[in-house]
Amino acid sequence: MLFRSMKIIDRLFNRSPSKTRFEMIEDRGNGFYAWNGSIYKSDVIRACIRPKVKAIGKLVPQHIRDDKANNTFKVNPEPYIKFLYEEPNSYMSGQVFREKMATQLALNNNAFALLVKDENGYPVEMYNIPCVGVEAIYNKQGELFLKFTNRNGRVVTYPYTDIIHLRQDINENDLFGDSPREALLPLMEVVSTTDQGIVKAIKNSGVIKWLLKFNTGMRPEDIRSNTEEFTKNFLDINNSGGAAGVDAKADAKQIEPKDYVPNAAIIDRTTQRMYSFFNTNDKIVQSRYTEDEWNAYYESEIEPLAMQWSNEDTRKIFTRMERGFGNRIIYSANNLQYSSMATKLGLVAMVDRSAMTPNEWREVMNLPPIEDGDKPLRRLDTMQVNQMEEKLYNKLIKELKGGEE
Repeated sequence: MLFRSMKIIDRLFNRSPSKTRFEMIEDRGNGFYAWNGSIYKSDVIRACIRPKVKAIGKLVPQHIRDDKANNTFKVNPEPYIKFLYEEPNSYMSGQVFREKMATQLALNNNAFALLVKDENGYPVEMYNIPCVGVEAIYNKQGELFLKFTNRNGRVVTYPYTDIIHLRQDINENDLFGDSPREALLPLMEVVSTTDQGIVKAIKNSGVIKWLLKFNTGMRPEDIRSNTEEFTKNFLDINNSGGAAGVDAKADAKQIEPKDYVPNAAIIDRTTQRMYSFFNTNDKIVQSRYTEDEWNAYYESEIEPLAMQWSNEDTRKIFTRMERGFGNRIIYSANNLQYSSMATKLGLVAMVDRSAMTPNEWREVMNLPPIEDGDKPLRRLDTMQVNQMEEKLYNKLIKELKGGEE
């Protein structure tokens, strides 16, 4: 029945039932760009994606168990999941792992990680998959597998259920995000041409600056000898006299080099187009943003990816039954660390009303945690009426008993 359903879906969407291929563009020397280099070698590209990558690395994954049937709510109840996110594998920490995934996603609109499970089906490790190509393959049962071609030429195949797959710009394909190759290619060619023009202009600044015109016929070796003597006597940096003289046999004329330097407006316009492609701007890139500007960037770039990553991890780590008991993964970020000092100080009211714990507020202020700081506080004048009456009643009974004694 499942296989028949897959065939019906394939016919509806005009999709090949066997395979779909996607090529990554971050590998070295794959010939996608005329300037024969990796996209990640561009300083403009790195500047565009670095703020997002660093912010993604600071996200904190948490296992939430919100069992409404039993009225229980727990954070990180299973140690193995907590350790999985702290150290996904023996080569990197959780922060580095998330930064690498974010980099691959920004460069290719796709990022992949292998979820390794033990014999009991529990996830124990995660590995980034830095491939040069990936192919989607369906078997006869309609199960989806991804066939990866690594940089060393090795080909490996994994079930899609064991792959953490992040994607963006999904349009032409149901599975993979569209490659940014066609959109980036003309921009990268302009950047490459501009950079080459600047380099050539700098090199040309060291060409001929003086022309000696000899008024009498001379042999080539004599011209060369007289020119070298003039250069040594008057153009050497060790000659501090500041004056030069020639006799009537030669005229010395200074040449003003007219090198082509790319127009600053063209460079700026191309850079702004790069910023627009990656949904950023010069303030974000240069860390000159205000609180509101960062919040806008966070909501448009970081938050959607955090939501997608939360959903992807939840459905790949937990079974449907486990999800039914309220198990899920969330990626949270203390975005308040980018707030102004006035906003941070105003959060004290949140602590008074138990909306934040003291240690959560201290984290915003970049202060170390304190003992018992994870317990919420609450002022008496913000308690519920029935709780207030009960507390006053117990206090009165205690005082009366004390008076009897």
